[in-house]
Amino acid sequence: MTQSRSKQVSLQDTRYYHLISRCVRRAYLCGVDPYNQQNYEHRRQWMVDRIRFLSSVFAIDIAAYVVMSNHYHLVVYVDETEATAWSDEEVCHRWSHLYHGHPLVDRLLSGSCSCETEVTKAQEIVTKWRTRLADLSWFMRNLNEYIARKSNSEDNCKGRFWEGRFKSQALLDEKAVLACMAYVDLNPIRAKMADSVNNAQFTSVFERIHDKTSDEYNKNQLPFAVKPLLGFKEKRRTSKNFNSRQYST
Repeated sequence: MTQSRSKQVSLQDTRYYHLISRCVRRAYLCGVDPYNQQNYEHRRQWMVDRIRFLSSVFAIDIAAYVVMSNHYHLVVYVDETEATAWSDEEVCHRWSHLYHGHPLVDRLLSGSCSCETEVTKAQEIVTKWRTRLADLSWFMRNLNEYIARKSNSEDNCKGRFWEGRFKSQALLDEKAVLACMAYVDLNPIRAKMADSVNNAQFTSVFERIHDKTSDEYNKNQLPFAVKPLLGFKEKRRTSKNFNSRQYST
């Protein structure tokens, strides 16, 4: 039985997580379908662009990624401290890139709240937005739902695009993070989609290797800021409700 996200993610233990989503029935909905030869390769660029955009909005940094033909991997760092340091105006500005605002919050920012109750309620809303902007589930919701809607619109169809809830795996130390990053970057090599990391596109290692200003670089592949390993500065503590195994979420 699946467990709630609160029992799978513990930022007190680690802020690094390995996230995975697969296309429904593992169909090649982001690559070349071997059955009907339909080419969906362009959707992998959609994924990269969306990941880049969301990492600029959320307090979630990307350590590694790969977009395969029927699934993708992310290694992320949840920077809860960054979200806490944002001003209310910054939180509202970031949230507005994803959703509509709220009239009470608009009045709070303009200083036109009519009573203390309105101020309190508006601050509660901003606090909720701040929490969500450092939440893995909200990050993945905004990634997967966007790609699903755009792909279904292109195919003129309805229904599920992703197999189910995304999977998350906690990475509890630097060794685990580095091993997972290597695993993610080498996915195209193992799948025989590329014979070297030098030509394994749609991976973080490919972007680290290639100079984005080079004329040889594919102009359709936009620059993507892959965060370096930030290190484990916080003290690790064992949580009774936290398990580092991989779960379906």
